[in-house]
Amino acid sequence: MSAPTKDFQKFSFGTQVRKSPYSDAALRWGARGFSVYNHMYIPRDFGDPVQNFWNLVNDAILCDVAVERQVEITGPDAAVFTQFLSCRDLSECEIGQCKYVLITDQDGGIINDPILLKLAENHFWLSIADSDVLLWARGLAATSSYDVQICEPDVSPLQLQGPKSRDILRAAFGDAPADLKYYRFMEVDWNGVPLIISRTGWSSELGYEIFLRDGSAGDALWEHIMAVGEPMGLRPGHTSAIRRIEAAMLSYHADMTLANNPYEMGMDRLVDLDMDADFVSKAALTKIKENGVSQQFVGLVIDGPALSGANDENWALVNGADIVGYITSAINSPRLNQNIALAMVQADQAAVGTKLTVQMPEGNRLAEVVPKPFFDPKKAIAAKA
Repeated sequence: MSAPTKDFQKFSFGTQVRKSPYSDAALRWGARGFSVYNHMYIPRDFGDPVQNFWNLVNDAILCDVAVERQVEITGPDAAVFTQFLSCRDLSECEIGQCKYVLITDQDGGIINDPILLKLAENHFWLSIADSDVLLWARGLAATSSYDVQICEPDVSPLQLQGPKSRDILRAAFGDAPADLKYYRFMEVDWNGVPLIISRTGWSSELGYEIFLRDGSAGDALWEHIMAVGEPMGLRPGHTSAIRRIEAAMLSYHADMTLANNPYEMGMDRLVDLDMDADFVSKAALTKIKENGVSQQFVGLVIDGPALSGANDENWALVNGADIVGYITSAINSPRLNQNIALAMVQADQAAVGTKLTVQMPEGNRLAEVVPKPFFDPKKAIAAKA
């Protein structure tokens, strides 16, 4: 990591929020604003968010996502314990493979939706969204007989995302990581600096995550990738709200919280109640499935002029005189030329074609329930060979 810069002090809340190994580099490359995620600063503003979207879908962007902290689980019982955390069957997960999983509690509530990486038979990383999985996992381990060690290692990911990401990665790190299959990863030695590179990312575009295993090399890694990639169209950027809502990708705390369960979120495929292995939420999720859910997560198209930005509160959804749900995430998609949104509604209001009214600060608008995702529903872009 480079020497700290005084320029970052204007964003700082003090030492209780950590900088990432890339914070100073991101600032040098044009970051104008930061927010806090997993007790760490994340760049959120490199200028026009619409231009950031077009940079992503037409070329490539490099994003500091060191906030995706890793919860590392090792020890003789690591595989059994990791399964105990998750309601998804992990029995066929191979070394070198990633899985999108849910961490659920004793009531079936969603604690987090990380990407799991299996580094060895009893060595796992959970690449987490914005909640304290480390504390949850350590608490479960402390009150059980599992022989595991749980920590947050010195690991900080970058995301290289967009249609040109494969060519840039190949130029930066060689053929092998560029040829990774979707949701696979490998270890890479970059001039003595240990990396893990995975074919994953929070964009639904072709992309990779580069997990730095030595935070002191953060500045050098960022500059290396930008030096190789900038002539090929790479731009510094931030995770795109436009693209992730197009893809109906969930943002923890925005679209779901501990109060939500997998069934109402439409994430049934990530729950396996029939597997032999036990997991924390097995009894609760069995009961929820038997009883059914009272609300469902849906996609909406909102009428009217283009939204000027993302919503910063949950807008109420009304049918007649009754409030029947709320918007969780809303944005205008310049590619679709539509206002698109994700929402939680009463189950009897979730059918495609249902007309609702959105209560917005500037006035009411009409909306209609539509299928989600809004673009590339089979994820053909991200998964293409």
